[in-house]
Amino acid sequence: MEPLKNHILNKEALYKQVPKPVRKPAWLKVNLPEGSNYRYIREMVSRSGLHTICESGRCPNLAECWGLGTATFMILGDICTRSCKFCATKTGRPLPPDNEEPGKVAGMVKELHLKHVVLTSVTRDDLPDGGAAIWADVIRKIRYVNPGVTIETLIPDFGGQTQNLQVVIDEKPDVISHNLETVERLTQVVRSGAMYLRSLQVLKQVADSGIVSKSGLMVGLGETDEEVLNLMDDLLNAGCSVLTIGQYLQPTKAHLPVQEYISPWKFENYKSIGLSKGFRIVESKPLVRSSYHAEKHI
Repeated sequence: MEPLKNHILNKEALYKQVPKPVRKPAWLKVNLPEGSNYRYIREMVSRSGLHTICESGRCPNLAECWGLGTATFMILGDICTRSCKFCATKTGRPLPPDNEEPGKVAGMVKELHLKHVVLTSVTRDDLPDGGAAIWADVIRKIRYVNPGVTIETLIPDFGGQTQNLQVVIDEKPDVISHNLETVERLTQVVRSGAMYLRSLQVLKQVADSGIVSKSGLMVGLGETDEEVLNLMDDLLNAGCSVLTIGQYLQPTKAHLPVQEYISPWKFENYKSIGLSKGFRIVESKPLVRSSYHAEKHI
C-alpha cells in the first residue's frame, strides 16, 4: 500500500470537473416520514434531549427505520470537532460531555423496548481520551438497564490512540463499526483529519479482539471500480467481515458535489464481488447507510 502522501488530491482540480449538478435519478426517491412509530420516536428523542445520527446526518432511511421502531443514538453531543466534506453534522467547539447522558440513553432504550441498539458519536478531538470513557459508560448502563440487549458501536478513530479504542473494545459490544467512507485516494479530500491507514488499524485492532468488525463506504465521489475493489481487499486484510456500501448524497450546497449516481445494478455487482472475496455480510444499495439493517449483522 503506497504512503498516504502520494495520494493527496487537489480538491479544486477534482471537483471542477463537474460543470453542473448531476441530476438525481428516480431510484433515490425517499418516502416522507409518517406513521405512529415515527411520531412516537421523534417525540421521545426530542423530549429526552438526546441526539440521533438519523436526524443530524439527514439519513435517507429515517422514515423506514423510525417507522420500524429503530434509531441510532449519537452520544457526546451534536457538534463535531472535524469538518468532513460529506457530513451534515454540525462542526465547531463542542460543549462539555453530559455525565447524565449514559443514563438517559439507557432509559430511552428501555422506553422504546429495543432489542438491538446502535450507538455513534461525533468526533471529540478536544477530549484527552476522545470520549472513550463516556462510550464505555453508555455501553455499561445500557446493558445494566436492558439485560440481553445487543449493541453495535459506530466509533471515531480516537486520533489513532489505541489505548482509548481499547477502552471501548473492553466493554465488548457485539459489533464495532468504523467507516472508511471513501477510497484511499480521496480520503484527505473527503474526511477531515482522518487517515486511511489509521482507520484500517482501528478495524484490525477490533477484529483481533474477536469482536465483529464492520465498515462503510460511500460511492459516487469520483472513485473507480478498481479503487473500490482494492478497498475491499484492504478491509478483509484488516479482519473486517461486514461491509455497507451506499450512494453519497450531497447534504447542502456547501458540501462536496455528487460526481456520479451509481446504478442499482452496480450496487448488486459490488455486493456479489464483496461476498465472493470473503465478507460475511455486504449491504449494498443506493440508500444503504452504516446502521441499515444493523440488527442482522450480529
